[in-house]
Amino acid sequence: METKVQYPKAEKKTTNLEKHGNGRVDNYFWLNDRENPEVIDYLNQENDYNNKMTAHTKDFQSYLFEEMKSRVKEDDESVPYKLNGYWYITRYEKGKDYPIYSRRKETLEAQEEILFDCNKEAEGHSYFKMVGISISPDNKLIAFGTDTVSRRKYKIRIKNLETGEIYPETIETTTGGSTWAADSKTLFYTKKDEETLRSDKIYRHVLGTSVSEDVMIYNEKDDTFYTFVYKTKSKKYLVIGSSSTLTSEYRILRADDPTGEFKVFQPRIRGLEYGIAHYNGDFYILTNADKAKNFKVMKVSEEHTLKEYWEEVIPHRADVLIEDVEIFKDYFVISERKNGLNEINIKRWDGSMDYYLPFDNETYTAYVSTNPDFDTGILRYSYNSLTTPNSVIDFDMETKEKDIKKEQEVLGGKFDKNNYVSERVWATAQDGTKIPISMVYRKGMVKDGSNPLLQYGYGSYGSTVDPYFSSVRLSLLDRGFIYAIAHVRGGEYLGRNWYEEGKLLKKKNTFTDFIDCSKFLIDQEYTSKDHLYAMGGSAGGLLMGAIANMAPKLYNGIVAAVPFVDVVTTMLDDSIPLTTGEYDEWGNPNEKEYYSYMKSYSPYDNVIAQEYPNMLVTTGLHDSQVQYWEPAKWVAKLRELKTDTNLLLLHTNMETGHGGASGRFEALKDVAEEYSFILDLEGIKD
Repeated sequence: METKVQYPKAEKKTTNLEKHGNGRVDNYFWLNDRENPEVIDYLNQENDYNNKMTAHTKDFQSYLFEEMKSRVKEDDESVPYKLNGYWYITRYEKGKDYPIYSRRKETLEAQEEILFDCNKEAEGHSYFKMVGISISPDNKLIAFGTDTVSRRKYKIRIKNLETGEIYPETIETTTGGSTWAADSKTLFYTKKDEETLRSDKIYRHVLGTSVSEDVMIYNEKDDTFYTFVYKTKSKKYLVIGSSSTLTSEYRILRADDPTGEFKVFQPRIRGLEYGIAHYNGDFYILTNADKAKNFKVMKVSEEHTLKEYWEEVIPHRADVLIEDVEIFKDYFVISERKNGLNEINIKRWDGSMDYYLPFDNETYTAYVSTNPDFDTGILRYSYNSLTTPNSVIDFDMETKEKDIKKEQEVLGGKFDKNNYVSERVWATAQDGTKIPISMVYRKGMVKDGSNPLLQYGYGSYGSTVDPYFSSVRLSLLDRGFIYAIAHVRGGEYLGRNWYEEGKLLKKKNTFTDFIDCSKFLIDQEYTSKDHLYAMGGSAGGLLMGAIANMAPKLYNGIVAAVPFVDVVTTMLDDSIPLTTGEYDEWGNPNEKEYYSYMKSYSPYDNVIAQEYPNMLVTTGLHDSQVQYWEPAKWVAKLRELKTDTNLLLLHTNMETGHGGASGRFEALKDVAEEYSFILDLEGIKD
């Protein structure tokens, strides 16, 4: 694609990096300095180039944005849930970007009490996010966290709900979340390390005292772990958790004894993962103990919690992954995954009931939703599929009656789920493994190789991309696109083993699985390489970088959002947020075996002189998860070495971080940019 607009050329400044006797030359290492005016100038040049190269699509982007926005109900509200005598509701007003948090006492007919109007809170800020809303047990106080930079360093404040006063104490550099003790005046919270942003310390704050007097009650010194604090659903215990990729540890303290000493539940053992839920004098433990790879459920008295006392409640099954448990006064609900599909198992404590909720297709997502009320027989869960909008359902666990509380509205009058078809197909990987692909497209699609197809993937951290409904995605489907989710190894779609086969020294399976899915879709004539597009973000952006190097001729275009592409350098820098906690995912490159393996796939290190697909790369200057300089360096190196004239665009949002824009509809502008890039390559102009 010839153009007269000259792309930016980042200056080459050689930095020699050495590890294990192996040298790497990094000509763009200097971009790792957001305070350097030269760096900002380069990013601005790239943004200017991006704007000029996409100028002809700006009207289309605006049209797509309005089209997507028009499907969303602007004056929307959540299904109310009840907690401690109040109904809590989150709602949006027409023309406004941010949520309004409110509650009503005892009945939904009671007068509305506004907790926060985030539209007012966000005034004067280009970015605003509120998290960690925590109501005191006496219902009189609310703690909350805010971030106005998008660096995920939240300030915790406390508001008096009776007077509306926000107290002067401000707790800096936290996760935003906090937990009240039973006395409604003692608050526990998690501080982050100022440089690495690792959540490493738990503090206790007493209402009315200076933050400088707060007591540190736990310091997680192992830099591969992070820590957090919460209260059990039974309200009896405060819990401090410590977690790494492969190992867990908890400490417990009665919530009515906030100055007491937390007791270790079960000391950490490398490779032992467990989570705890309290019920009626016992703890229920979801764990991989004793080689239970797909997890099992154990039980132990609250008096003697060590592993030696654990008793089995639900055994390990090789074909079923237990993902979570939810405890009620009379019921025990287990979230499972079998053959990639969500299942919800409901049991009565007295043994009189044990059944599964019925679901009837292969491309759905079902999950247990918000259930803060312990003493209820109603289970709230959500259901959607690639063709069916999301429903919030209240299910009577005794009578098995369903009450659909809300079904997502798709406005505009054009959507009819009967116009779309979803299916699950299986590609064969190069090692013979069958890789599932969930797909959706408009009815009448003909398999002749001419269909444009967007293939999405992630494949890390055991995080599963379930087949979910998206009203935004209709802008592709209604223009003839097929949308496919490749459930590659590295996620947990087919159980824990699926994750383990796509991490550490098996990470390349994630990349080759995605490529083999692409080849399958081409072989089966769903699409062809001239009409195939790939998209992924963050660790999915690593996937995009890897496939761009490994199979560039398979794709007409690639969108890499906030991509993790400079794997070796980042994993060797333990000052960067997340690095040390990631060793169990990627390996520790301070060990030669992992260094060599990482270097063999790291997208930045493996850019070579070859043709690359058309590419759009996006990032945020304040990103704390994947630093902006990774995509910036990658694009600079691609510009230097690639031998084609295909589009290569870098868009750095100079005001946001990893999650993009904070406004409800602002994020749609990012999607419109990505979609218009792909649609333009496909020759679709409206």
